[in-house]
Amino acid sequence: MKTTELRKIEKPAWLRVKLPVGKAYAEVRTVVSKHKLHTICESGNCPNMGECWGAGTATFMILGNVCTRSCGFCAVATGKPLPADWDEPLRVAESVKLMNVKHCVITSVDRDDLKDGGSLIWSETIRQVRELNPETKFECLIPDFAGKWDNLQRIIDAQPDIVSHNIETVRRLTPQVRIQAKYERSLEVIERLHKAGVKTKSGIMVGLGETNDEIYDTITDLRQRGCDVLTIGQYLQPTNKHLKVQRFVHPDEFNVFKTFALKQGFRFVESGPLVRSSYHAEKHIF
Repeated sequence: MKTTELRKIEKPAWLRVKLPVGKAYAEVRTVVSKHKLHTICESGNCPNMGECWGAGTATFMILGNVCTRSCGFCAVATGKPLPADWDEPLRVAESVKLMNVKHCVITSVDRDDLKDGGSLIWSETIRQVRELNPETKFECLIPDFAGKWDNLQRIIDAQPDIVSHNIETVRRLTPQVRIQAKYERSLEVIERLHKAGVKTKSGIMVGLGETNDEIYDTITDLRQRGCDVLTIGQYLQPTNKHLKVQRFVHPDEFNVFKTFALKQGFRFVESGPLVRSSYHAEKHIF
């Protein structure tokens, strides 16, 4: 029997997170609440919410806050989403302007219930953010659109500054961690974006039971498909119903992963216990 089945692994000191406080944090929360926006910061229980919101930035989550998928790691609610809200793109664009955001990140839940996978709302959000905020740079953290490539093409045509799609875990663990997703499909998303001339980004969680060799293989797979930017962070179990943490990876190991990834040719690598997809996103524009 594995040790993790006998007792819960204690969280190490290097994973302590400061509570969100301060005037800037409060102002961002007010804007998000007033404009009925969903942020992955809140829905995903991001450990960096205090730092990012304290700096006056946030990652907006469009297409509602209910996902059609039930990934074993994710804190976002699963179920039957509400119909797409066509007023949402304007609300997001206006909020980016209100907050004076110089670099924003937009993500979404998976909307496998929609024929277009939500790509029309995605395209309109990108258009309206750019129209109201011509100086703002932004990143889109997209789903795989269930491999319906016409929907991915809408994102490509909208020409965001950088497009991110997270592979999340190694090949062996994908069926367990990302139940409705496919490892190869995620690689194909990256490859199609790269071949279209889009700047690409992906992210990996560690601590789910993968080996270091599997992490190196995943890093190599992403780079070979044309991924430019990589984030590597510690998996943290959001609730007792989600997958358990198998180990807490020491910061020194994250440094080893970063060194390996940079040698593979990635332009930027963020690697550390509290790193998440949009962490330091403003530094990844090139």
